[in-house]
Amino acid sequence: MYKILVACRAGVGSSLMLKIKTQQVIKENNFPIEVEHGSLDSLNGFNGDAVETVIDVADELKQKNLKFDVIGIRNVVDRNEIKTALEQFIASKEK
Repeated sequence: MYKILVACRAGVGSSLMLKIKTQQVIKENNFPIEVEHGSLDSLNGFNGDAVETVIDVADELKQKNLKFDVIGIRNVVDRNEIKTALEQFIASKEK
């Protein structure tokens, strides 16, 4: 089981919508993923496999060489985009 933190700067708007859509995709596809939700401040204590966030925040986080993967999503309500991103994440872990 993989653990993903869905986060944005404040942890209120875009990340909450992204969390809901991500949970729908996980359920529909039986992905082995559990989701946590928070703001970027949550990254400090996060002990999981990846952070999922909007693309501009993801680009910033990728520059920081974090200990977990960063998944960037352009459209937080596009379940197809989320599904593709999660499939790529799972495939990268199963290599």
